[in-house]
Amino acid sequence: MPWIYLLGAGLLEVLWASMMKQSDGLTRPVPTLIMLVSMVASFALLTLALRTLPLGTGYAVWTGIGAVGAFIVGIIAFGDALTLGRVLSATLILAGIVGLKLSTDNAH
Repeated sequence: MPWIYLLGAGLLEVLWASMMKQSDGLTRPVPTLIMLVSMVASFALLTLALRTLPLGTGYAVWTGIGAVGAFIVGIIAFGDALTLGRVLSATLILAGIVGLKLSTDNAH
C-alpha cells in the first residue's frame, strides 16, 4: 500500500506543478486553488507512504515521478522542447525510480 500512496502523491505533484504554471504567477484563482489542494493531498499521501518506506527512497521516488511527469506534461500541454538530451535525462530519472523501488523491496 505505501507504493500506491507514493504513486498517487507523485501524480498529484505533476498536477500541482502543472497548475502552478497555469496559475500565471498565482494570479488566476482556479488554477491556484487546484494547485494548493493538490499540494496538500500530495504531501498527505507522501506522509502515509513514509510511514513504511525509507525517507530517501520515498522522497526520491516522489520527486522523480513529479519530475518525469512534469516533463511529459510540459511537452504535451505546454509545447516544451522534445530533444534527445532531455529524453535521455528523463530516462535516467526513471531508471533511478525503478532502481530505488527494486532495491527497497529487497531490503524489506
